[in-house]
Amino acid sequence: MRTAIVTGASRGLGLELARALADRGWRLVIDARNATELEAARAELIATTGVIAIAGDVADPAHRARLVEQAGDTIDLLVNNASTLGTSPLPPLVDYDLETLAGVFAVNTIAPLALAQLAIARMPAGSRILNITSDAAVEAYEGWGAYGASKAALEQLSAVLAAEQPDLRVYAVDPGDMNTRMHQDAFPGEDISDRPPPRDSVPGLLALVEGDEPSGRYRAAELTAKAGA
Repeated sequence: MRTAIVTGASRGLGLELARALADRGWRLVIDARNATELEAARAELIATTGVIAIAGDVADPAHRARLVEQAGDTIDLLVNNASTLGTSPLPPLVDYDLETLAGVFAVNTIAPLALAQLAIARMPAGSRILNITSDAAVEAYEGWGAYGASKAALEQLSAVLAAEQPDLRVYAVDPGDMNTRMHQDAFPGEDISDRPPPRDSVPGLLALVEGDEPSGRYRAAELTAKAGA
């Protein structure tokens, strides 16, 4: 049975991907900050596959260590999905609180690398690391400077890690616009019901998990279209 760590898996994209992996027989180690929501996800997934759910913050070194230890001796997939938006409503960079900015980087950039550092010794050749990124990493959207910069840094870390670990597949993948709580927090009071549900992005992620794409940056929508061609 293949083993995957999926962070931020209590809702949204993380939960949808965990569901898809469970249907494919993966053993899962999942986390989220909200213990109640995480337990609901665990109760659902346990009906399909083996799953360990650990509530906590990926910015906490002890929590990261526990995730890796619970995964066991072999980790076939690490999905760094947990993220924080930062301040909402989104402020301009000139007004951005620097302590909050450091917290955004701690979760979105440092934690994924830290988890990879712990996991790689347990990842056999051909294993995959999926770092969930955003178009805000490459586009200059007003108000998205903190989040976008943290994801841009994550993409560069992903690219260098891929060069340094040629036996692994290291991906930065942009899932595209989604109707999620984080996206709603970015646009408080606005109707975002026109955004697609996160499950629509899952086929693109699975194309990286199950396919033969080289390490690199990908967009989920393009992978989905390619698979359907």
